[in-house]
Amino acid sequence: MRKIGLVILFTGLGTFAFAQQKSAAIPETAVYADSGAPVDARITDLLKRMTVEEKVDAFSTDPTVPRLGVVGTGHVEGLHGLALGGPGHWEGHAGRGYLTVIPTTTFPQSRGLGQTWDPALLRQAAAQEAYETRYAFGKYHRGGLVVRAPNADLSRDPRWGRSEESYGEDPFLVGTLATAYTRGLQGDGTYWTTASLLKHFLANSNENLRTSSSSDFDERLFQEYYSVPFRMAIEDGHSNAFMTAYNSWNGTPMIENPVLRDVVMKDWGEDGIICTDGGALAALVKDHNAYKTLPEAVAATVHAGINQYLDDYKPAMEEALKQGLINEGDLDRNLRGVFRVMIRLGMLDPKAMVPQAGIGFEDGAGKVLAKDPWWSPEAKGLARKVTDESIVLLKNEAEGGKTLLPLDAKDLKTIAVVGPYANEVLLDWYSGTPPFAVTPLDGIRARVGAGVTVTYDKGDDLAAVTDLAKRVDVVVVVIGNHPTCGAGWNVCPTPSDGKEAIDRKSLTLAQEEIAKAALAGNPKTVVVLQASFPFTTNWTQEHVQAILEMTHNSEEQGDGLADVLFGDYNPAGRLTQTWVRDEADLPPMMDYNIRDGRTYMYAKQKPLYAFGFGLSYTNFAYSHLRLSTTTLKEGATAMVSVEVKNTGSRAGDEVVQMYVSHEGSGVARPVEELRGFARVSLKPGEMKTVTLPLAAKALAYWDEKTKAFVVEKDRVEVKVGGSSDDLPVKAVVSVM
Repeated sequence: MRKIGLVILFTGLGTFAFAQQKSAAIPETAVYADSGAPVDARITDLLKRMTVEEKVDAFSTDPTVPRLGVVGTGHVEGLHGLALGGPGHWEGHAGRGYLTVIPTTTFPQSRGLGQTWDPALLRQAAAQEAYETRYAFGKYHRGGLVVRAPNADLSRDPRWGRSEESYGEDPFLVGTLATAYTRGLQGDGTYWTTASLLKHFLANSNENLRTSSSSDFDERLFQEYYSVPFRMAIEDGHSNAFMTAYNSWNGTPMIENPVLRDVVMKDWGEDGIICTDGGALAALVKDHNAYKTLPEAVAATVHAGINQYLDDYKPAMEEALKQGLINEGDLDRNLRGVFRVMIRLGMLDPKAMVPQAGIGFEDGAGKVLAKDPWWSPEAKGLARKVTDESIVLLKNEAEGGKTLLPLDAKDLKTIAVVGPYANEVLLDWYSGTPPFAVTPLDGIRARVGAGVTVTYDKGDDLAAVTDLAKRVDVVVVVIGNHPTCGAGWNVCPTPSDGKEAIDRKSLTLAQEEIAKAALAGNPKTVVVLQASFPFTTNWTQEHVQAILEMTHNSEEQGDGLADVLFGDYNPAGRLTQTWVRDEADLPPMMDYNIRDGRTYMYAKQKPLYAFGFGLSYTNFAYSHLRLSTTTLKEGATAMVSVEVKNTGSRAGDEVVQMYVSHEGSGVARPVEELRGFARVSLKPGEMKTVTLPLAAKALAYWDEKTKAFVVEKDRVEVKVGGSSDDLPVKAVVSVM
């Protein structure tokens, strides 16, 4: 979605649906209302009873059919928490003005969620979001139960303005995390708590000219890279809804691309919602120039499988029906997917049958809830844990035998917190409004207490920053980007900033000058990069003793930062995207062939920070890598075990990462590929054996001739360690 005006269409629909429920008139013979009947039979019966006009109406994002007592549900945004507020005004608009904002638990940006490398935690966060979504829908009659999340796109280029929405650049990592988030949103019961709608299929990682551009690459990259997270979330996570991207793939717009039916539906088994992005239908005519008229365009999208529109589609669809470009049977075929999702959400069944329908009215014991869930200690604690786990320690160099981090509050009398956003929690376009927000300055002050003087400076006057730095014990410099650029929809005044609709013009962080000014006054300077995407902060890496990286948006941003700064939490976040040293190391922005030197899989230059990189306040040692078999046959799985020991004096988490390199392959392969990972907690001196599965099918390549994945005879090196560029233990498996 891209325009605030479009919010009007999506967010207030729950109120309408509840109003209609009171006047529902369900025929006694209605099979569609029989919860014991087969799903397909229920849908067939419903479609037979609907008029053509009602079917056209059902292609909106709320398939309510008032005449038949069918109450549908619409969409909400929810990339890192339910959004019923925020900069995008997702609270919606009704008549005379915006609706009342409903605060909701707000987690770090998707990029930060990815940096946890913790699927179980993401599933927990998504479950909290799903509960709050049902709660707001039930108690306040707001929002909807189809949640537009997660974003399964891959951040193949750091200049992509929308990078903060992606979990990272690696398909296995992003697919694993997207699957976890999907499962958390939907739950494990007969009925889903909410439905997970994946965004944006496919190869959507440029903003400039996105409504007319084409992402061009071969079928192998489609199967092995770009589509992998979507396939995993659909096949393993059971998502049954997704949104098509604005762009084309090899010249064919995704909104009408045959791959929707031929691969996603036929091969992966998706038979639910396929919706457009906002304005994509009109872009098919005016930007892609694929059709001369909107009726022709809407007909093409219906034939491709689209069954929900985030556009003003009705006049065009009605005209397409009149012209015979589509018929009622086409509408029936597509709408089956919409109603499958509605049935799974329990929308066509009595509330007494749907356990989730009581959320917002009473707790599990039948008592009316006294306080909204986003105010609970559990929600706040979860947001803090996710924030803690998302923070990455990029540097902590020892000088004089001692590292600067973690800070010891007992040894400090004065601290300077410097930076333009150090006293704010900046929200991105798809954020909701948090019930509270702890800024970095707030978090540091709360942690050290009244006995330490904490001075704040925005950093506008560099000379003043240097002077302040000279007068304090330690300086914490918080610098980075503004997630909405602090400006209008299509405006980004700072070249290194980016957002939806605008790609970045530079990777150079102008605010790095603030770090230089602080360091000039005090060698005890900690730099916190508050970043939605990578920067080329080479100077900071070379000169500053300690560097942390975290994303925006968490309601517990300041507390999480303070936890790590003062050692109450040992950082274990890991980067999910390569940080290049120079923008010249990147191929052209519109080169979607990643083999030309993009991502850690094909990079040709040494990066500033590697994919998977992140330090700790303790140290870990790897040993005794073992394979359950040294010969792996098709259909089989080898178990890879490794011993990991905490050799330091602090408890901490290690993210154990397993990569493979193909040494005997008959086709071109990446330099290395992530094929397994686990986040493990270890006490000082403790050793654990970590076991990761390596299936033969995970080593397959896509054969364009046979149109299938092929497990070839191969010699594969298995490497395990704490980062893609630090893999100390290795073994070889022969694939037969």
